[in-house]
Amino acid sequence: MKRFLLISTTLILLTACSVTEPISTKGEVVDCSSISVQGGTSEKLECLGGGSPIAPDGIRGPALINVWGTWCTQCRKELPHLIHFQQKSDGTVKLIGIAVEEKNQESVREHIVKKGITWPILYDKNDSTRAIFGMGVPVTWFIDQDGKAVYKKYGPFKSLEEIQLLVKKYLENT
Repeated sequence: MKRFLLISTTLILLTACSVTEPISTKGEVVDCSSISVQGGTSEKLECLGGGSPIAPDGIRGPALINVWGTWCTQCRKELPHLIHFQQKSDGTVKLIGIAVEEKNQESVREHIVKKGITWPILYDKNDSTRAIFGMGVPVTWFIDQDGKAVYKKYGPFKSLEEIQLLVKKYLENT
């Protein structure tokens, strides 16, 4: 009986942490003026919301750079957690997306609005970021104030709490 209660309690706790509230936010194509940039030698990417093109390796944090695609199943699974992070964030840690391997900019803009994305998105039309971030998405880099990648998360986030814990661990003092 004790074993049954222990297993039941553990299952309840594990599933409770992954509950995602329904998203009712309409997305918005955001300009990139809030992104802190200094230098950078990589190919500059166009911001879907306007503004000057940005070299991803010039981004200064604290920031999360999330590389994703509209076609990516795992990217769609982690999206509600990123949206919740953005909604609950005080803006200290910037969330920046890079859309890769897309047909065109318009399809990405439609996805942004439909899915509730409200952070700046850079558009990688030539797959130039593959040399920096590697192949496979989603991948999220945690960037400190000096522009150094202090942590690289490969694969999707499973919860808001996971993002918050990693931010606290790797970007709290930046």
